[in-house]
Amino acid sequence: MTKIFETPLYPYQRSNDQDASPTARHKVIIIGAGPVGLAAAIDLAQQGVPVLVLDDNDRVSFGSRAICFAKRPLEILDRLGCGEPMVSSGVVWDTGRVFVGEDEAYSFNLLTESGHKNPAFINLQQYTFEEKLIERVRALEAEGAPIELRGKNKVTALADNGDHVRLEVDTPEGSYLLEADWLIACDGANSPTRQMLGHDFKGRVFEDNFLIADVIMQADFPTERWFWFDPPFNPGQSALLHKQPDNVWRIDFQIGQDIDRDEELKPENIKRRLRAMLGDDAKFELEWTSIYTFQCRRMERFRYGRTLFAGDAAHQVSPFGARGANSGLQDTDNLAWKLKLVLEGKAEEALLDSYSDERVYGAAENILNSTRSTDFITPKSKASMVFRDAVLALARVHEFARPLVNSGRLSVPCTHDGSALNGPDVAQLPRDTRPGAPMKDADTGAGWLLDKLGNRFQLIGFNIEVPAVLEVNGITIEGLNLPATDDLKARYLGDAGAAVYLLRPDQHVAARWLGYDGPAVRNALLNAIGKG
Repeated sequence: MTKIFETPLYPYQRSNDQDASPTARHKVIIIGAGPVGLAAAIDLAQQGVPVLVLDDNDRVSFGSRAICFAKRPLEILDRLGCGEPMVSSGVVWDTGRVFVGEDEAYSFNLLTESGHKNPAFINLQQYTFEEKLIERVRALEAEGAPIELRGKNKVTALADNGDHVRLEVDTPEGSYLLEADWLIACDGANSPTRQMLGHDFKGRVFEDNFLIADVIMQADFPTERWFWFDPPFNPGQSALLHKQPDNVWRIDFQIGQDIDRDEELKPENIKRRLRAMLGDDAKFELEWTSIYTFQCRRMERFRYGRTLFAGDAAHQVSPFGARGANSGLQDTDNLAWKLKLVLEGKAEEALLDSYSDERVYGAAENILNSTRSTDFITPKSKASMVFRDAVLALARVHEFARPLVNSGRLSVPCTHDGSALNGPDVAQLPRDTRPGAPMKDADTGAGWLLDKLGNRFQLIGFNIEVPAVLEVNGITIEGLNLPATDDLKARYLGDAGAAVYLLRPDQHVAARWLGYDGPAVRNALLNAIGKG
């Protein structure tokens, strides 16, 4: 079959900027047309912010790469206009199973709560994910949105000049210069932007190696996440199985520390491993293979002057937990509305420091969970091995031990506890929707809650009247009054009879009260834009 990643989707075209004198200046330039860069561009363009995306490639990523996308990023994608195409193209799942040897130790369900539009997870190859994002870019272009995507435009030099960033860009027709009021680096784990500006990661690199084999085959495995400790087909190691669309299966094998990478990547050796797992008579085709090591690292800050870092360019985690692309999409969700306010002069540049603060907090949380998973999957000492094996043995017969089994704590949305942007709280309201937390979806009786929210500040009255419109500091707050259904009451009221929630444009809670108080709302809005 024809592979998506073999087709140029944004081929090189000469731009007017290559002949401009003086040098062309853009409000926002994004380096990198992967999932994170494209999401950032779509978010900004939808809000009327002109954005230019540069990439040294002209097509989607080679190989499936990131495949697991969680409910919160799907909710973000809904707001970007491309969530439903992702879900309809992906494989929906919510169940995971953990095996020790040949025996199932236990299973778990990731979405036990009803009343959500989106599933717990979908599996979708990164190349298809990127294709859907590019389709959304093209639709925005057709609508006249201020977005442009340039392929075969490789940034080769950078300089932060205080009030702008100067870029040198190489193309098939030679190099040219550009200037950006703000630069967003979404250029991956080996980020040339990070290297050119002299920044580095801090954290851990683990020595164990893992082999990815994306296999095209007809198989009757269920649509679930299966993880093995010490399986008979990979003794003493671990393995992972996931279903993807189009009869593609992701299989990961732990293969140890001291390996010959070239030897391990030979098709005959990969097929030997697969036949040991699937049987000698199994019929399959290799689509993509790779070897990776776990890395749990991040930059110290995600903002340096006029340059902002997001996604793998800013932080890296192990893939057993689906925290990479999912956290990158949460980065851009946090950044876009803040950058828009700064460009409009409605907030000071210091608001962008809160992007760094909140998303460094999120990255640290992901790295902690990822490191713990890695230490459990690949014990580094005899004592930790004894502990791991004891937990696995107990988990097979005792429920209390199962939460201790760590085959990769799967991605959950970040709550920005302690953020300077958080406003007043009320202790008797449910903890899950406290200030700093993302809104939880619910059936309102007249559609899904999150579908009613957009790229704006919003005031919601649950069982209480709030004004339809408020103006604070040139910012419009739209009011929404909702009678509390059972789902809304459980998630937003608890034992209270009514509540008022102030939401940020990224659908995180800014503040909440038991009743409406105009001056309190005004102060909370000012605080949420860094003017409190």
